[in-house]
Amino acid sequence: MRQASWLLFVLLGAISGLTPLAVDMYLPAIPSIAQDLGSTTEAVQLTVSTFLAGFALGQLFYGPLADSLGRKPVILFGIGVFVFASLGCAFASTLPALLTFRLLQAAGGAAGAVVVNALLRDLFKDDEFVRALTLVILTMTLAPLVAPLIGGLLLQSGWRVIFWVLLVLGTVLWITLALRIPETLQPALRQPLDLHSIFRNYGRVLAHPRAMGSLMAGTFASAGMFAFISGSPYVYIDYFGVPAHHYGWLFGLNVLLLMLMTWINGRLVKRVGLLRMLRLGLMLATLAALFMVSNALTGWGGLWGIVIPVVVYVGQMGLIGANATSHALSFFPANAGTASALAGTLRFGAGALAGVGVNLMPATSPLPMAAMMLAGIVLAMLAHLFWGHSRRVPPLV
Repeated sequence: MRQASWLLFVLLGAISGLTPLAVDMYLPAIPSIAQDLGSTTEAVQLTVSTFLAGFALGQLFYGPLADSLGRKPVILFGIGVFVFASLGCAFASTLPALLTFRLLQAAGGAAGAVVVNALLRDLFKDDEFVRALTLVILTMTLAPLVAPLIGGLLLQSGWRVIFWVLLVLGTVLWITLALRIPETLQPALRQPLDLHSIFRNYGRVLAHPRAMGSLMAGTFASAGMFAFISGSPYVYIDYFGVPAHHYGWLFGLNVLLLMLMTWINGRLVKRVGLLRMLRLGLMLATLAALFMVSNALTGWGGLWGIVIPVVVYVGQMGLIGANATSHALSFFPANAGTASALAGTLRFGAGALAGVGVNLMPATSPLPMAAMMLAGIVLAMLAHLFWGHSRRVPPLV
């Protein structure tokens, strides 16, 4: 891999980390927010799904813009919107207002997810891209590791402080990016910005069966993970009685294994191959989901009967995420922004639906969360096995 500044990886990881920070930092505060706004925990949990929906839709626009206008102006605009919406969340006095600003916050943060992947694709190719993406993901995963812990501590000063912290972080990243990171998209690779071109580029990705097999494997696996994120405040805090300030410790266990698996992926992917690493992650996550559903049905193991398989499941996202994304983007060197945007839209859109699905089921046990996670990973495995192995392969675009 060519030499790259450590600042580049840290900054890109931090930009990517804005989204998990915005999602995970306030999870321990959901019961408190519900009480303060005169609502219920289940209703406030919908702010997670609202955020994921805004994040999904935002990426559809940022991908074509990043391929046409360049990476830097698009990401600066998105982070600016994120900062403004964080201010709105901090002052929200009703649940509808909080939902609105969370939607806007996500729409701004979506720029980072799209542009970071495309920017790395500009700088690195093939296995080097996987390794670079793995390093950024490893940096990024520090955010969900510490976010619930920080959120639990900040909660002692009130839940609104959490959004003030997000505002400050977004502002610092905007300034650093503006001053230190150059544009990476070469003028010769810029795509025309018109509706026909946008729909044509999205159509190319959707019509590519092998790319879509990997995209949908990542999509369904992520839906299972987001079902955990949406359902875990109820399962851990309300059902099992875990104190809100201890929620972050249980959540952090997931991220520790995720970081380990991400590191392992970066070390082995060039030698083993990204598709084999992807299959390994899918198989391990499927086994974990089966144990989780069994424990949810029988009550075996209590809290730890759910926590341990959840940790194993989420940890495999370190194998599934980077490899599924890299395999899909490898077919579209000139449209990496569009392909990355579609990948993010599918993943976070499915995550939003999974979260709504969990909240619509009766909140009486861990079973709704566990069942949704099992459904997600089974669909991911099926997409990889049957869709991703199609012999019909369109030419590279």
